[in-house]
Order: sequence, then C-alpha cells, then structure tokens
Amino acid sequence: MSNFSSQNNSSMWDLAIVGGGVVGLGIAKAWKARNPSDKIIVLDKETHVGAHASGRNSGVLHAGFYYAPDSLKARLTKDGNAMLRAFCYEHGVPIRETGKVVVTQSHAEIPALEELYRRGLLNDCELEIVDENQLRELEPLARTAGKAIWSPLTAVSSPVGVTKKLAEVVVDQGCELRLGVSVVTGRAGELTLSTGEVIRAGHIVNAAGLYADKVAHWFDVGLDYKMLPFKGLYLYSDWPDGRLTRQVYPVPNPKNPFLGVHVTITVEGRVKIGPTAIPALKREDYGKPYALLPKELLEISRLYPRFLTSPHHNVAELIASELPKYNKTYLVNQAKPLVPSINKKHFKERGKPGVRAQLLHVPSKQLVMDFLVISGESSTHMMNAVSPAWTSSLAVGEYTVQKIHDGGFPA
Repeated sequence: MSNFSSQNNSSMWDLAIVGGGVVGLGIAKAWKARNPSDKIIVLDKETHVGAHASGRNSGVLHAGFYYAPDSLKARLTKDGNAMLRAFCYEHGVPIRETGKVVVTQSHAEIPALEELYRRGLLNDCELEIVDENQLRELEPLARTAGKAIWSPLTAVSSPVGVTKKLAEVVVDQGCELRLGVSVVTGRAGELTLSTGEVIRAGHIVNAAGLYADKVAHWFDVGLDYKMLPFKGLYLYSDWPDGRLTRQVYPVPNPKNPFLGVHVTITVEGRVKIGPTAIPALKREDYGKPYALLPKELLEISRLYPRFLTSPHHNVAELIASELPKYNKTYLVNQAKPLVPSINKKHFKERGKPGVRAQLLHVPSKQLVMDFLVISGESSTHMMNAVSPAWTSSLAVGEYTVQKIHDGGFPA
C-alpha cells in the first residue's frame, strides 16, 4: 500500500484520514501497525481531540448483546470491548468495572428482554438472566418486573481520556496528527485544506463523523445517504461515589437505533441520566436549540418530511417522546422506573451535550442501524460510525484496514 513511500514531498502520504476522533485514530493505529514504514496523516478541524462524539458519549464499554447477530456491530463491539479494556489497562487510562443490568418496567417487556438475552448468546456475550432478588444483590437501587439481564463485561472509562491517549499512541507510532485545519474538498487521491495546501495520498479514509456524508459525496460515494443528527442531553446528580454501582438500562425499542434513557455511572463515580435522542436541526447542536445555521437548517429540515413518513420507524412517537426531555423534570421521570430513589432535586446539573451522527438512507426513509463502510476510488468512507463506535473503535480500525488491504468494501 506504499504508493508514495519513496517521495520526499511533505504533502505526499500513503494514507490520509479525515477526522481525528477515536475511529479515525483507531484506523491510523491499525494501519501503522501493519505498514510501519508508511506515511500517515490524520486531519481534524478542531484544535483538540475529543471535541465531538468521541468526547461527548457516555464512556460505557458496551458488551455487544444489543445487535443483530449478523451485524458488524455485534462482531466489532464484542471484540472492541476487549481491545479497549486492554488498551486502558496498558496505558493507564482509568476504567471502572461496573457491569450493567437491563431491567423491565413491566411484565409485558419480559419477552423483549428474553429476546435480547437470546441475541446476546448468539453474539457470544457473557450474560445471565436474574430474578428480582438477584438484581437487588447486584444493584440494590435498581428495580425490575420479574427478570433482568446481568452483563458483567460492561464497564466505563473516560471518553476524552481514551481519545487523548489514543492520539498520543498514534503520534508515537510516527503518524502526523494535524489539528485545527479543515478539509474543504477532496477527490480520488487528494484533499484540499482550508490553508490552500493539497494533501495527496495513496488512500484516503473518511472518518469525519457528523460530516461523513458530505465528505463521501465529494468522492461521489453514498449519494443516497444523508446525516440526520440527534441531540443527546445528560443530567448529573449530586449523589456520592458508590451510591449506585451498576449501569442501569431499560429494554430498548427495537424499531429505533437508540437504547432509551438510562442511568449510568462515570469513571469518576458520578451518576447521570441520559442520553436523549432529540431530533436536531444542526450537526453541532451543543448550545441553545435556537442558535441555528440557516444552510444546515434548510438542508436537514428537507429530510424530515421523508423521515416522518418512514414505514420503518414510528417517527411521530419518537418526536413526541423526545422533545419534552429538554425539561429536567420530564427527563428525571423517565429514569425513575429504573431506579425509583431518583429525585429531581438531586439531578440539577446539565452535562456536556452530544450529537449522534445518525445516517438516513433517503430513498427508503430508513435510519441505518448498523455500521456502514463504503469504498470509493482509492478511498474508504465510514458512513455510519454511530454508537457503540467508541467501544468498537480499535476493532473497527483493525477490521477496516484488513478489508482495505483485501480489496475494499462494496461500492
């Protein structure tokens, strides 16, 4: 793969990666391990790593039991959990071995819980069905109706800490990480930067997250897909470290690619509620909902008439249930069935919001549920690297590099 290894021009590279989040950095790490002499550059428009989804997620290392057994998510989340856990221990990144319980809010949810357990066994995950008494031993504050799932290999670490350490490792390997520079356009073999510099590369990887669709379209790749962002809000409690010891999740709605509001513990021991999945009208919706960008507002709002008529998702119900979550009381009440001792007086602090870079297949009006990677001419595009991409990042990196060397992904 060393197309340019004999060149001395500093703008000639074997591999150029657009996006310095955990997925882009994971690909750089895997490529360099396989091709030690290759010149690799990672480009990111922000002045620091972890500014977007890589640093704004829950930090939960998922075990991989939510996903369809034939999906990339099932395969790469289980492997990614083990790889990221090992990475944290090797490099001194804090990790807390919390485990996770998935609880039912009524007996009507037990069949869905059992199906989730069956799916987890097919994905070779370590799981156990427990009853109410066993749940009280695992997590006294959690409640369930009859049965729950216990996942001992779910853990939590620091999203920003992992991303920073991964960036350090990639730079130590000999890759160049160039921050604070935007890629403004591209085509096969080259990228043009906001500075006017042209980066030429034997292969280009698009790991641009919220902008992955736009970057892919420069290469005439994935033209049927567009990004439909969803905003995730969190509320933090003033509970002392140790009051809650396990991650507590509901049974998810299988028709939507969201896990629902859950109660989680950070690596520092703080308890938080979230995230939401509120439809957003801009890609970097981290501030006030009214601080919109006219061009993005027009672009994204044009997608909603199609999305609203999707036969694959109950969009009206999704919007009706999500928009009220801007209200703190409403959001707290969503979590009370999972942990009844939750009280809104203890959950007043807003956390750092995040935005899920969710891809929509426009012709079918369907949200893309799995990771989606598409090959272009001398390029690879990580079109749908959504949760649990943070957990899966190192496995995604190795898988992607192997596929590229084997001939690439479907176009």
